[in-house]
Amino acid sequence: MTVARLDARFGELKREGRAGFVAYIMAGDPDAAASQAVLEGLPAAGADIIELGFPFSDPMADGPAIQRAALRALQGGMTLAGTLGLAAGFRLKDATTPIVLMGYLNPILTHGLERFAVDAAAAGVDGVIVVDCPPEEADPVLAAFDASGLALIRLAAPTTDDARLPVVVRRTSGFVYYVSVAGVTGVKAAVASAVAPAVERVRKASGLPVAVGFGIRTPEQAAAVALVADAVVVGSALVDAGAEAVAQKRDPVAKVLETAGALAKAVRSARSTGAR
Repeated sequence: MTVARLDARFGELKREGRAGFVAYIMAGDPDAAASQAVLEGLPAAGADIIELGFPFSDPMADGPAIQRAALRALQGGMTLAGTLGLAAGFRLKDATTPIVLMGYLNPILTHGLERFAVDAAAAGVDGVIVVDCPPEEADPVLAAFDASGLALIRLAAPTTDDARLPVVVRRTSGFVYYVSVAGVTGVKAAVASAVAPAVERVRKASGLPVAVGFGIRTPEQAAAVALVADAVVVGSALVDAGAEAVAQKRDPVAKVLETAGALAKAVRSARSTGAR
């Protein structure tokens, strides 16, 4: 089962006494070749887990940076099948770093739910975050994912109350993604002091590691959240780094990996240095 890779990685992080760094990139941004190169370079840059977004024309949770990345990817011809191709290419070179896809239900249904689960597992994908799939409608998704060993990773938010939380985390595997702010990605900033009790509440309800994202852009913010979370997710800052490099006619691959390296260093050292 591919979910075993996620379990193994979080086990390693626990033994090492540190939080993990989860790097998000958009498949096909700025183009397929560049995103493949970034994908393959992220583990050496310090990424413990990779979130690979598949582009969709009508996102509901993505802020301006990731919306623009999705449009660039779609204009360049990236598809869900192409995203799986990037994952498969990565897996030929890296057998241990978990890959989690993040996106929306429409492309999955268009691909075919059961076919998607089989194809994703064959490509070496470990889990999927389906942003717009509510728990009440998730049974067909879970049936397909369970059959192929894929983790369905759910989102919890500041608005998820104690009555709703058990429903949200039911049959979640791998980890729970805690959305640190009420809103879309890359706009508001996460506050570690507010995140800490929420992480503990979600961890207790799910029995799983908790990764925190949606409001983390800088190494300082990442380090602060790494003190209280099991993993720290950064996406918009990496997407923006690539877009800025393209605008400046610089190498986007090098810029994204440089940015990822700085964030990974902050996350990895946070607990040993007591960053605040």
